[in-house]
Amino acid sequence: MTEKNVLQPVDAAVRRTAKTFLRSARHAALATLDPASGIPMASRISVATDSAGQPLFLISQLSGHFGALEADPRASVLLGEPGKGDPLAHPRITVFGRAQRIADESRALLRARFLARHPKAALYADFGDFAFWRLQIEGASFNGGFGKAYQLTPEDLCAPTDPALDAMEQGAVAHMNEDHADAIALYAREHAGQAGSKWQLACIDLEGLDLISSDSVARVWFDPPLTSADDLRPRLVDMAKAARASTSR
Repeated sequence: MTEKNVLQPVDAAVRRTAKTFLRSARHAALATLDPASGIPMASRISVATDSAGQPLFLISQLSGHFGALEADPRASVLLGEPGKGDPLAHPRITVFGRAQRIADESRALLRARFLARHPKAALYADFGDFAFWRLQIEGASFNGGFGKAYQLTPEDLCAPTDPALDAMEQGAVAHMNEDHADAIALYAREHAGQAGSKWQLACIDLEGLDLISSDSVARVWFDPPLTSADDLRPRLVDMAKAARASTSR
């Protein structure tokens, strides 16, 4: 008897939904391998993403998973919060790969992206026993609910990056939040279906924007994605114009 393949084909809609999970998550369960026993252990962490969409997290050397990752970088993170009713009926994604401790020139950029999502972490982010880590995605298992199982590749989840956009991101985010709060509100309402809260811009990448309002995160997608940093300003202007035109109808 042949084994039934329960995996569904991956299309653009599945990729977009899975990427939205990654970009909009604030917390996750991190699973590592205990160096003494080899038994998997899981712990809750705060997460953000790098510009490619790979998970970032900040952990202390006093935690068990810090030593576990130093001994064996293989790890996974589970993202997705249950809602009402059966928790297994709600979407979730497990992303797996190898964790890399951030200790090079990219730390400042990744620190800024993480703190944009978790500003209170600035109180301890630079303590000597804390370090930022990135999970280098090797694959993922996405469950969209009963009968909706998908196996995803790094190519399905990771976006292209542009060093020039990374370099200008913090300045662009600050400028938009200080001078264009009205445009950000339009992006939230018209492009992410979110209204009634004070939204701020947190992060920018070639595929879209991450907006935050207190503990909420909203993803705004660029359609089509930007091809370079030069596309950012005209695209933001066009999106604001389109949103204003929509609200005036």
